[in-house]
Amino acid sequence: MGTLLPRAIADLGVEFTFLTRRPEHYPDTLPDGSPHPLRLGRAVATAETNDPAAALEAARRIDAEARIDGVLTSCDYYLPTAARIASALGLPGPTPEAIETACDKARTRAVLDCVGVPGPRHTTASVDDTIRLRTAAESVGFPLVVKPTDLCAGMFVRRADSWLDVESAVHALRGFEINARGQRRNSTVLLEEFLTGPEFSVESWISRGKVHTVGVTDKSLGGASGFVETGHMFPADLAEGDRARVVAAAEEAIDAVGLDHGVVHTELRLTAAGPRIIEINPRPAGNQITELIRHVSGVDLPRVAVELALGREPIVPTVPDEDRDGGRPSSAAVSMLVPTRAGVVTGIEGVDTVAADPSVVSAAFKGPGHRTTPGMDNNSYLGSVVVISPERSGARPLAERLLSSISATYGEEPAS
Repeated sequence: MGTLLPRAIADLGVEFTFLTRRPEHYPDTLPDGSPHPLRLGRAVATAETNDPAAALEAARRIDAEARIDGVLTSCDYYLPTAARIASALGLPGPTPEAIETACDKARTRAVLDCVGVPGPRHTTASVDDTIRLRTAAESVGFPLVVKPTDLCAGMFVRRADSWLDVESAVHALRGFEINARGQRRNSTVLLEEFLTGPEFSVESWISRGKVHTVGVTDKSLGGASGFVETGHMFPADLAEGDRARVVAAAEEAIDAVGLDHGVVHTELRLTAAGPRIIEINPRPAGNQITELIRHVSGVDLPRVAVELALGREPIVPTVPDEDRDGGRPSSAAVSMLVPTRAGVVTGIEGVDTVAADPSVVSAAFKGPGHRTTPGMDNNSYLGSVVVISPERSGARPLAERLLSSISATYGEEPAS
């Protein structure tokens, strides 16, 4: 999303200023040598964005030099700050309170409970309170999921089949006190019932309080943790009745947390008892899901996010199945290569052959020298293949087959 939002801004003929605490965190160029889109704005401004007051002060300075018309971020850790800045400057955006609720998984659960939106059994505890953790685990029952309330990309999400598993998961979290953006973490952890059933996400945008659902994406999970997203297909291969239930549950959850503006990516599991909300993410989906949607429907959700941030009413294309003339595929999918071990990548074989397949839209992989960790979360990918298919459910098996012909070789980390 760090490249897709700037692209959408440029496509709309709008300039942007990039506000960051660490410009060096972002490369000057992309792997193909072209400039990184974040470097193509009118300016890069530096401020301590982990301090909301300092971020707002910086935004006011920028606004004094060149009027700000909208505030936007795709980074989960800065969604509340962006909402506060937009509110303080009188600009379009969701309410800060709604964003803060959606970005805190425990608050989300509490709000959904209050209005009766079904979810897993759950409770919270501090990672430092062993007695409370044990009581919480017993009340939820095994198997359960240990989940931090303030991280993203599946980080530190673990299945626990016993108290020993809970202890192991919590021990790992105790050692991760600062997130990837340098923010001190919340010590609260969610313990949730382990839900069985396929996982989906509902992609939506909201204007003037009205939710517009673009469609439903399916998801495959794997990796060492079992929670790494290993692939997606749009649209999901769902019976119409199940699709309607999933969409209704997502829209009810969006309304419950108070989101009335912006793009939303809502994750659910379809259990035997019906849809159950996993998370509500008040920003466009990652993992190239928005690109899958764009290929199939023509709806560009990063562009929609920019238009909404500017206070514009998005104009999105509608492509009914009966009107397809071969100009757009009926499905699109992405499959991710997840490392199987820690080490250093020495090579990735089969990429050129896969990239030459006519169904492939993109095939991008890490190069030799990339350091890997076991595939525990969505930050560990070695690359991905995106494909399109004329068949409604054809893209997923095609992407999975092509990815299976790609393999990584590893070497050991050099001794320090």
